[in-house]
Amino acid sequence: MPAEIHTPSAIDPAAARRWARLSAAAPWLHEEIGRRMAGRLDVIGLPVARWADASAPRDVQAVHALVAVHYPKARAFALDEAGRLAPYAAVSPSWWQRWRGAVDSPQPAPEGAMDMVWANMCAHQAADPGALLAAWRRALAPGGFVMFSCFGPDTLRELRALYARLSWPPPAQDFVDMHDWGDWLVTAGFAEPVMDMERITLTFPSAARLLAELRGLGRNLHPARFAGLRTRGWRERLHAELETALRADADQPLALTFEIIYGHALAPQPRHAVQAQTEIPLDQVRAALRRRPGG
Repeated sequence: MPAEIHTPSAIDPAAARRWARLSAAAPWLHEEIGRRMAGRLDVIGLPVARWADASAPRDVQAVHALVAVHYPKARAFALDEAGRLAPYAAVSPSWWQRWRGAVDSPQPAPEGAMDMVWANMCAHQAADPGALLAAWRRALAPGGFVMFSCFGPDTLRELRALYARLSWPPPAQDFVDMHDWGDWLVTAGFAEPVMDMERITLTFPSAARLLAELRGLGRNLHPARFAGLRTRGWRERLHAELETALRADADQPLALTFEIIYGHALAPQPRHAVQAQTEIPLDQVRAALRRRPGG
């Protein structure tokens, strides 16, 4: 069963599904975070024969290749939020979109198939994070691990302050603190979660360029967001407000803060209950012996 997790503010599930099915190119920031996260794989140092990319398709041509360099002999798969698995070579944006809408194929991934689940900049868009973490956990073999990144609560803090001052609805859903993600990983059955974060300030020459970048990063999934379309006058006012509020000085670019959370955690080895009579399947014994040091 998915872990029972309650987010600080709900995400509109229909809007989340629509965004997940869009086959958009990976934005620059996602690629940069993916590069930074890939640089941590050498520190992990665990063997990987099979791994699943849960951030596809937006990172199909960008970050995926960086991870594959670390594991050149490993088989790569794509994993969706429901735990469905497909060979990565078969995934194209249009194929992935059709697959996400499928009801009978492909079949759910066999439990314990992957040595690593890689999820770059996608967890903050999940309407049901408990189900998402449960899907990652089911996909992992004992001793496997998950690596993920996502936005944290300080993301867009300048834009949130502007919208609040103007009494407008929130410009984005609330993003979750890294400590909550760590707790949720344990709730979902992971072990030894390690979390950290960094803040990145991006600058933009104009309000138009800033808004174009935000459209590539995602959609506003807050249930209380503006309903329907805004007028041209509203857009012009937004541009003017951004030009004023997000510049430290008149000759400085507009600046926005993004908080990036990184996390990894292990799928623990199974523990066998000690009873008067305990039956342990032979394949589990063999798997445990293979993972012993020197085994």
